Amino acid sequence: MSVAFADRLIEGVRRTGSPLCVGLDPFPERMPTLFGDAANDPAAVLKFSAALIEIAAKHAAVIKPQLGLFEQFGERGYAVARLACEQARDAGMLVILDAKRGDIGTTAEGYARATLGARPGFDADCVTVNAYMGLDTLAPFLALAERDAKAVAVLVRTSNPGARDIQDLDVGGAPVWRRLAEMLSPMGERLKGASGWSGLMAVAGATYPEEARALREAMPDALFLVPGYGAQGASASDAVAGFVTTRYGREGGVVNSSRAVSYPAGAETAKTMAEWRALITDALIAAKNELKAACAP
Repeated sequence: MSVAFADRLIEGVRRTGSPLCVGLDPFPERMPTLFGDAANDPAAVLKFSAALIEIAAKHAAVIKPQLGLFEQFGERGYAVARLACEQARDAGMLVILDAKRGDIGTTAEGYARATLGARPGFDADCVTVNAYMGLDTLAPFLALAERDAKAVAVLVRTSNPGARDIQDLDVGGAPVWRRLAEMLSPMGERLKGASGWSGLMAVAGATYPEEARALREAMPDALFLVPGYGAQGASASDAVAGFVTTRYGREGGVVNSSRAVSYPAGAETAKTMAEWRALITDALIAAKNELKAACAP
C-alpha cells in the first residue's frame, strides 16, 4: 500500500529539519550565462533546473516548479518542466506542480491526468488547483490523488495584494476564503495519512498571518502550502503562523521560497559554476535555518 502524500511530506520536513519548499521559477533574464542562452534555448533552462535541483535536494524535501514560467518557452519548455519533475523525484524530492488549474467536467479530468497522472502526464506528487469556479473543479483531482496517494493544494487565502478583491468579500458574516475552507475541511478525510495530516492542502499566504491562524481553525488537519516568504516580504514567523505546535516543533505544511533561493545576490553574474553553486547553497541554507528557527519547539 502506498504511503500517503501527507505522511511523506511530514517525514521529509522532519528529516531535513525545515519546512522549506524550493520554488523553481525559470526567469531567463536572471539565469547566468554559464547555462547558455536561456531566452532562446530551453536546453539552458533544463541545465539550470537540474543544477538547482541537485543542490536543493540536500536542503529541502519539496520543490515547486511554476508551470506557467516553463510554458513561456513553448512545447520545449513544457518538456523541460516534465524532465525537471523527473529529476526532482529521482533526487528524492516531493514535487508540487504549481499549475493552478480550475475547470470542470472532462476538461478538469484532462488537467488531472496531465498533472498528477503518469507519463505522458507530469506524475507530480501534488498540484495546485483554483476552486473558485466551484467544488466540482476538485473532483477529478481528488479522485486521482486518493487512488495514487497524492495531494491537491487548493487556493484558499493567497499571498497577492489583489486577493482581497474577492477572497475577503463577506458571505453571511465571514469572508469568502473562510467559507471555502469550511467546505473543504470535511473533504480532507479522503487524503488523510497515518500522521493525521491531510493531503488536501490549503494555499495560505505568509503575507496574511492572522488569516492563516483563522484558516487553521477551519482546516485543522490540512497541510498548508505557504507562498509569500522571502521576496514577497513575509518573515519566517509570519510564514509558519498557521502551523501548530507538536513534539517536533511547529508543523503543518511547507513554506515556499523561489527568487530568494534561486536568484540570490551575485548569482546572475557568477563567472564560474563553483561560484554560482556556493551562492545558491548559502541562500538555501539561510532560508532553511531561518524557517527551522521559526519552527523550533
